[in-house]
Amino acid sequence: MIRFVSLRLLRALVTVLAVMTFSFVVLRMSGDPAEVLLGPDVPQNVIDAFRRQWGLDAPLWRQYLSYLGAIFQGDFGLSMRDRAPALDLVLERVPATLMLTVPALILKLGIGIPAGIFAALHRDSAIDRGVIFLAILGFTIPSFVMGLVLVLIFAVTLGVLPSGGFGTWQNAILPGITISIGGIGIIARFSRSAMIEVLGQPYIRTASAKGVKWHDVVRGHALPNAAIPIVTIAGFMVGSLIAGAVVVETIFSWPGIGRLLIVSVSNRDLAVVQCILLLIAAVMVTANLIVDLLYGWLDPRLRTGTAH
Repeated sequence: MIRFVSLRLLRALVTVLAVMTFSFVVLRMSGDPAEVLLGPDVPQNVIDAFRRQWGLDAPLWRQYLSYLGAIFQGDFGLSMRDRAPALDLVLERVPATLMLTVPALILKLGIGIPAGIFAALHRDSAIDRGVIFLAILGFTIPSFVMGLVLVLIFAVTLGVLPSGGFGTWQNAILPGITISIGGIGIIARFSRSAMIEVLGQPYIRTASAKGVKWHDVVRGHALPNAAIPIVTIAGFMVGSLIAGAVVVETIFSWPGIGRLLIVSVSNRDLAVVQCILLLIAAVMVTANLIVDLLYGWLDPRLRTGTAH
């Protein structure tokens, strides 16, 4: 078990380091922050002074080593635009993002999993076809299209909900639903497939042949064995919470991390963008690590390396 956990911790650290390195290099190759923040009409000597002040005139490898050294000391840098610690700016936006993503996650899991299981138990029926249709419709429509449709219906036509902004629980309804719909469809289809695969296994037929009641077969045999693939997609949903809010927060003018990311990228605010990407990577890696540990708990063969 110790080896099992250690290998996954090592993999998580390597993944976070890879994301840090990739984001660092790509951001510096995408354009000069000095030209974006200062404007095109600023004299060259002012731009040169700005680049020296922020260490942008040093070789890329030296900038990278300085960045890593600062990160390991808990220093995530300063915002070039606001002259404030990047981490503080990001953490200020976390509560607003959580106000959307946590209820959305509850809706995804609370509706998607039961819907998928119910559809699998009524395979090839009208219920099953209805669930499949709604699931495909949900995850194939882009979130920005879904958001605009919801605004048109509930804000413009009916006038029962605000089209954007922040402050009350009514403001969170439309963006929360927009984030949830696609995830509900994905989880429903994934849960249905996992449950159908388990229900087709020989041990399910054997239990039924022995006279075990069907609801006991489902509860005692099918659901526990379908849990592993369902946990996989649930972990993916947890890990993508922040990343999934980027478009929706922009559409609804929601002051969360996603909107801050868009603004910071457009302004080439390197420290803030790197901090947000590192946070997203940390959340996704942590979610995947928890899923791996749950695998080991649900299937002991994975801990011992005997699973095939």
